[in-house]
Amino acid sequence: MSESVEQAIWQALSSVKFPGLSRDIVSFGFVDRVAWADGTATVELVLSTHKTQEAQQLRDEVRRVVEGLEGVDQARVELQLTMPTSAAQQATARNPQLIPGVRNVVAVASGKGGVGKSTVAANLAVSLAQLGHKVGLLDADIYGPSVPTMFGIDERPRVDAQQRVQPFEKYGIKLMSLGFVVDADTPVIWRGPMVMKALEQLLGDVEWGELDYLICDFPPGTGDAQLTMSQRVPMAGAVIVTTPQDVALLDARKGLAMFRKVNVPVLGIVENMSSFVCPSCGTETAIFKQGGGERTATELRTDFLGRIPLDAEIVLGGDSGEPIVVAQPDGSHSEAFRRVAEAVVAAAERQAAARQPLTIV
Repeated sequence: MSESVEQAIWQALSSVKFPGLSRDIVSFGFVDRVAWADGTATVELVLSTHKTQEAQQLRDEVRRVVEGLEGVDQARVELQLTMPTSAAQQATARNPQLIPGVRNVVAVASGKGGVGKSTVAANLAVSLAQLGHKVGLLDADIYGPSVPTMFGIDERPRVDAQQRVQPFEKYGIKLMSLGFVVDADTPVIWRGPMVMKALEQLLGDVEWGELDYLICDFPPGTGDAQLTMSQRVPMAGAVIVTTPQDVALLDARKGLAMFRKVNVPVLGIVENMSSFVCPSCGTETAIFKQGGGERTATELRTDFLGRIPLDAEIVLGGDSGEPIVVAQPDGSHSEAFRRVAEAVVAAAERQAAARQPLTIV
């Protein structure tokens, strides 16, 4: 009897969504434990968020849903709520000059080039802002900066009286890139120490202000930029972008392993260019195979954050300086990026939930 009631509780919880998010709390991993005995159901929720009012609303909604089930006389909902102490905030104690107001630094990386990493980073950042977060996007791809093109900015950043560089603001996010200060046709031919110095300046000399998320668009591979960032500013986690074909997945594995070796949590894998849907007939074609990203995530025991379709509109949006989530906010592509953004938030919160939980009964 208890097993069937507990299964009914899990199924009911699958219909409950966190306020402002489209996915349910079970798939996000917010439900830690469910138990039932003698008519009393116990549900344990684990969240890491500053939105205490929404968390309380969620607790009340869970209680209402569970108490409506047959066999449940009363529901006891325990909420373990962590006020996030982010990886970036922990780093501030060691590096007080770097990004003191940034709560979560999230790397967007890939094992190889050509998988659409910068496109994912740009649309992820804007999607997070559309969800209500304060967001910045740092173009950490020193050798091939793409943020100026993807956001249509062709000017130099302003420096204030305190010699602080003011980031550009567009589509609700703050932006900084080496491409704003180096001519587009000038190659960057730098060794490791110069790359490290440039990244430290893009972090510490820029007036980022208070941010919930700073998305860092890394260069492909496992080089100086990744090592510098992981050493100077411990990150909340890394998002690995891949395409479904085997050669890309092999490199994605290497990128994921690198982050784990330097103690950066891997938030999950995004499968970009997942499939192509013909705009004329609606036929879906897996150009680069399909499902490889999800299989790899399962094998490497990390989250699968979502699929992004292959579509010319996404490319055109990046080339025109208007990301697809801005150009077509109600389209299916924007919904795909929005789901990835929600999954990133959930994964980052789960990482933070391990830090000093406070139980609210």
